[in-house]
Amino acid sequence: MTHPPPRRLIAEVISIGDEMTSGARLDTNAQWLSRRLGELGITVEFHSTVGDTLAHNIDVYRAAAARADVVVSTGGLGPTRDDLTREALAALVGCELEFRESAMKHIESLFARRKREMPQRNRVQAMFPSGSDEIFNPQGTAPGIDMSVGRAERPPSRIYALPGVPAEMKRMFDDTVAPRILAQSGGATRIRHLVMKFFGTGESDMEQRLGEMISRQRQPRVGITVSAATISLRITATGETDEACDAMIQRTRAEILELVPELYFGDGEDFEQYHAIDALLRERDESMVVVELGRAAPLGDWFASLGDSPAYRGGLSFSDVEDFQKMFAATAEDDAFAAALDRFDADWILMVDGYPALEKTATAPQGASEFRLVVAGREPRIYSTKVSMGGHPEILHPRIAKAGMAWLRKILAST
Repeated sequence: MTHPPPRRLIAEVISIGDEMTSGARLDTNAQWLSRRLGELGITVEFHSTVGDTLAHNIDVYRAAAARADVVVSTGGLGPTRDDLTREALAALVGCELEFRESAMKHIESLFARRKREMPQRNRVQAMFPSGSDEIFNPQGTAPGIDMSVGRAERPPSRIYALPGVPAEMKRMFDDTVAPRILAQSGGATRIRHLVMKFFGTGESDMEQRLGEMISRQRQPRVGITVSAATISLRITATGETDEACDAMIQRTRAEILELVPELYFGDGEDFEQYHAIDALLRERDESMVVVELGRAAPLGDWFASLGDSPAYRGGLSFSDVEDFQKMFAATAEDDAFAAALDRFDADWILMVDGYPALEKTATAPQGASEFRLVVAGREPRIYSTKVSMGGHPEILHPRIAKAGMAWLRKILAST
């Protein structure tokens, strides 16, 4: 059976709230939604931001519905008097708000599970413009609204109103809105994702190595994002079945690994290098200790977040290597490593020496600092390298820590 090609849809993203127009809060929702819509093959041509004024909300929705096939808004679905999305959408199409018992039962169940009495004001969150559909919110009390707006001589514009809480908005978009948009386009009916994680190069270098893999015309699409020097490649496949999508994803994943195999460390939206190291050490029936010198200790926090893992024995933080040696009454660094391995009954030590001091109010990129990365094992085995690194103060320490984990992964892979 052949299907007609999908319609080319134009999208607009609307961000609602005085906190957005005043600059009190950074609008990360619009950025995230634009990327997701692009992965679906939807062209985002407009962004709008509007405060908590009913007349202004109506105007913004009216303009968006006139020029965009898909409108995704965030915000304005809470229970307070300045949450006006419901009223604005109802006024836009000239209908009344109606009560939905299904939404009310879900809201009441959330309060019951939290052992809290539901304020009467929350009932407003179960009100919907007549004729609209609910977008289920599994995590919060603000269901979304799915509403069509008729247009002369053109297909209706579809408005998807979502809450402003990022975690809720993202789950609702992926679970419900994305499949509905695919159906709206008249093309594929299923969507699947895979996120691959990399460390060790910059975004522009990664784009150059990937070449046509990240073309907007490619299917499946490959999107690239960077967070604190970790690169995520999000593969998005659309097709008639989950199996067809998964097959496309696996072919694309294999192609990517041929291009950048040495930078890859795992799959998953929340997967990080410390997860990869934990899995590798468990597989080898080995364990490690972290030693961090200088003005930060992110590795200790990250590895501690693994919980009760047999691969992680603990972390130590000192101002400099001399303090590390004093703790173990050692006159040489090698002796301190050996004593620490014995004390913690561990097989490996990862030491970062050391994190530079950062000015608390600094906003400009920090100049390059030189530091050592050391991996110490039993027998004894010492693997040391010097690295020079600078960058924005907000990401410099995490970037150094991630370089340390990459060094450990390299040593483990070679031993």
